[in-house]
Amino acid sequence: MKTDDRAIRVREVRRQLARNGPARTRDFDGDFEYITLPERDCDLLRDLLIAEQARTVVEVGLAYGSSALAVGEALVSQGHAEPRHILIDPFQKDMWANTGWDLLCSAGLDLISTLVPERSSDAFPQLIAEGLVADAAFVDGSHVFHEVFLDLYYLRKVVKPGGLVILDDDDKPSVRTAAHYFEVNLGWTALPDPFAAGTWRRLGDDAGGGSVPRCRALRLPEVVSEPRSGDFLPF
Repeated sequence: MKTDDRAIRVREVRRQLARNGPARTRDFDGDFEYITLPERDCDLLRDLLIAEQARTVVEVGLAYGSSALAVGEALVSQGHAEPRHILIDPFQKDMWANTGWDLLCSAGLDLISTLVPERSSDAFPQLIAEGLVADAAFVDGSHVFHEVFLDLYYLRKVVKPGGLVILDDDDKPSVRTAAHYFEVNLGWTALPDPFAAGTWRRLGDDAGGGSVPRCRALRLPEVVSEPRSGDFLPF
């Protein structure tokens, strides 16, 4: 299948998912709308990865597959010889009834995708041992602070120098606080609002707080260096 045909197929599956929702959802009212990355944000994610010319992307959290389809569209749209998409989700089968993975397969993205059905804290050490190097990562797994911190810790070892780590739910204090350590102490820098045209949310669901884009992209330094213990800056 030609590159253009693959991208058209993925776009059609994406449109149907956004329009009609998935074939199966959990037994919660509005669960798909609450969980999934909105279509406009998915478009911005796709465009950012294309601009980065990303060939290999790691994604933490698959769920209903909206963001994964956008990542897949970016990967098959560029004509790379061997694009690769690694998805980590220990709950895809039991919690999500394989809905996201089935949608990827229906879009033909199983040819470039690998599903790792383990917790990210267990999956990343093995991926690192296998020598995985990614151009970018999209993080939408657990939102517990220490789990987010671990994801970012391991992604520092997986994502290439100068690569991108893109965060969903950046309005949540646990996510922002974990990321802030890497900004303050390790030189990660936020891109200037690539998701400004997407969904905005109140910080920490505080009605009196400011609003920020739902997603945020951080660029890793081109030169990797280990800080000394005495150089620690509070975050």
